[in-house]
Amino acid sequence: MRLGDSLLKLLGLCLLAGVLVAGMLFPVMGALGVVSNRASDTIDSVSADLVATDPPLITTITDSAGAPIASLFDQYRIPVTPDQISPTMKAALVSIEDRRFYQHNGVDWKGTIRAAVSNQTGGDVQGASTLTQQYVKNYLINVVNRGNKTEQSKAQEQTIARKLREARIAIQLEQKMSKEEILTGYLNVVEFAYEVYGIGAASSAYFGTTPDKLSVAQAALLAGAVNNPVLYNPWRKPTETLARRNVVIDKMVENEKLSPDAAEAAKKEDLGILPSPKKPAANCVGAGPEYGFYCQYVYEYLQKLGFTQDQIQTGGYTIKTSFDARATQLAKDAAEAEVPKTTPGIANTMAIVQPGKERHQVVALVANRDYGLDAAKGQTTYGLPSRVANKFGAGSIYKIFTSAAYLEKGGGIMNQIDVPATHNSSVFVGGSPKSCPRTGAPNDGDTRVYCVKNAADYPSKMTLQDALAKSPNTGFVILEERVGMGPVVDMASRLGLRDTMASSMGGVDPDPTHKRDEYRLSQSDYFKPSERSPGKASFTLGPGPLSTVELANVGATIMSGGVWCPPTPLIEVLDRSGKKVEVNEQPCEQAVAEPLANGLAVGLSKDDTSGTANRAATSVGWNRPMIGKTGTTQEYKSAGFLGATPQYSAAVLTFNDSPKPQGICDTDPPRLCGTGGNIYGGKVPARTWFQTMSKYLDGQPALPLPVAEPRYLDGGPEIKVPDVIGKSQEEATTILQNAGYKVTATDRNDARKKGTVVGQSPRGAALAGETITIYVSTGYVPPPQTSDTPAPPSEPPPGGGPGQPPPPGGGTGPPGNGGGNGPPITIGPVDP
Repeated sequence: MRLGDSLLKLLGLCLLAGVLVAGMLFPVMGALGVVSNRASDTIDSVSADLVATDPPLITTITDSAGAPIASLFDQYRIPVTPDQISPTMKAALVSIEDRRFYQHNGVDWKGTIRAAVSNQTGGDVQGASTLTQQYVKNYLINVVNRGNKTEQSKAQEQTIARKLREARIAIQLEQKMSKEEILTGYLNVVEFAYEVYGIGAASSAYFGTTPDKLSVAQAALLAGAVNNPVLYNPWRKPTETLARRNVVIDKMVENEKLSPDAAEAAKKEDLGILPSPKKPAANCVGAGPEYGFYCQYVYEYLQKLGFTQDQIQTGGYTIKTSFDARATQLAKDAAEAEVPKTTPGIANTMAIVQPGKERHQVVALVANRDYGLDAAKGQTTYGLPSRVANKFGAGSIYKIFTSAAYLEKGGGIMNQIDVPATHNSSVFVGGSPKSCPRTGAPNDGDTRVYCVKNAADYPSKMTLQDALAKSPNTGFVILEERVGMGPVVDMASRLGLRDTMASSMGGVDPDPTHKRDEYRLSQSDYFKPSERSPGKASFTLGPGPLSTVELANVGATIMSGGVWCPPTPLIEVLDRSGKKVEVNEQPCEQAVAEPLANGLAVGLSKDDTSGTANRAATSVGWNRPMIGKTGTTQEYKSAGFLGATPQYSAAVLTFNDSPKPQGICDTDPPRLCGTGGNIYGGKVPARTWFQTMSKYLDGQPALPLPVAEPRYLDGGPEIKVPDVIGKSQEEATTILQNAGYKVTATDRNDARKKGTVVGQSPRGAALAGETITIYVSTGYVPPPQTSDTPAPPSEPPPGGGPGQPPPPGGGTGPPGNGGGNGPPITIGPVDP
């Protein structure tokens, strides 16, 4: 060695000695004020972090009885108290890491100087950190600076400055904490292999036991691992781990913590570890294929309430939920029985919600798909039953909202409504209604016609109650026009589709920068009247994306006397100390008047007996009072069923979840069938519902539905419309206006005297302020026309002559499109 190098090393050692002496004197000199205020402030700040910063703990989700169903965590840690750690474990750790632990005041100065000199002179690199110092370092790395790579690196720097800082904090901790508290704190913080933290989690992960039951060999293995959990990983480095374990055992003998005979016996044991680390999944996958969707809903619900992801995964909360394992298993079995989990492109989801005027508890959330990461096995982690996942809608179930708005305006469930075979809606972009022949309505150049037809034969008039059970399309589009698009669309949100109506037609948050309205606007704004659109009458036929659990909550609102509450999975949230956490859930609200809700319930009470769900109900021998409504969307890409009893409301949505939308055929099992399809709400969805709920409600009383008040049965007296047929246009207009209605007139070719009212719509009943259309005779009936007959003049010639029939139309398109030129829109599917 050159003389210059030796002198430099000697100078370095002198400086080091001075620093260490200053460190040794820190407790005394600090008290005398010699240490700078700045240094003292830094030490106090870090120490305060060690005391105030809680270590990350596992958040546990439980069912309604308190049984765990899932764990959420960032660090797998099971905290323990001093008396929950075996003396053997403590002795092993002290023997290998800090044999003078119970003698020093936080820093072993003799060992520190020896290690520093050795490191500076090029000898073996030695740490010489006490357990208290190691506690400081591990707490800074694993707790205080968790997630901060820069600060974690600083806490591990091999520098004198870091060692001195660590020593100062260790001395201060020794003044605040007992030796047992420090030892336990260290064992609760230190990391083992596979990101297992603390002796509680390590005992379980390595050996499937608890810290108080660790044997000598097990304790020695874990004590040896803390020095380097990667090198002493027993699953990957068994030879190194065994050697290290035996070193620890020998140290225990040296420190007189273990007899030589017991040591020899322990050293003869094999590693004794589990075949693989016993560590739960850190997310909802750990809840399993049946329970994962519910766990995910809890997680996302907490985030809506203001909990951050980090809070949930590190807070150590105990979240007691309304999860019912029996309901979940019944629903899961029924969903899979109808649509096997590996069925390509078809999801079958179900949600069960408990009604109430103070809480709407979510009982079960399932899908035919398993919750998990293996798509080949039909698994997914997308929230099929909770998110706005059904992109194709619920079909005629939305007629509930039109009916509710009609009742609120003054209608009754026993009022007769018009049910023509076809109807050309006046609520659509572009202009006034046109005629609607079977081939389609004409496109006059600036009007996109919205032609609605029924897929089955119905009487020309039906009570609203029968119409809800039989589900004709035309009657509800007409009713929607009478009520107005705004109240109908708002009713969907009021009764329960809150997140659904706030989303875009893509099922996600609206994008204000998007050029297309269906993605730029919320569904609520998209369907309601605006400066750009008079509204979209297809809404009552349910073409928009929606959430299964929110649909179930609609039934809960109706069965709760019109009281909406958020569909909550929470019963109670406790913090890591067992104290109740007040969560900021939305308050319940009276969404509609209770008599209205009761009337609506009676209106929906015939679907299982004489309506579209009768066959599914009969198949399980259903005989309970209930409300129900089926729905099917155009092109059969989805279908649904909403049903409720006084005890539970449940919704089932069956929909295409493939990248290429297709119709669904109700085969065994169901399949995608291109542009065809024959699924209906009364088939897969209703069968899933009745299979589940008939078993779930078995043994519970068959409670009656609420009684409807006369006002909501027959409507108010103000809805009776004067009959003006046979009167002149002027007289009819005056009569109707004096009765409080608006009037529009439309010519109709008829042989009766010109100017005579030959028809009116609506007739018999209408809402106050509604528009009544009167049809006025032209006094002329044009002769039948053939394809080679010259086109007659547009107006009948004086004294008679040929007239002009509506020009031919044609074409169909999806519901809900609006604006511009284009073919007429035809709506087909109903629920037969």
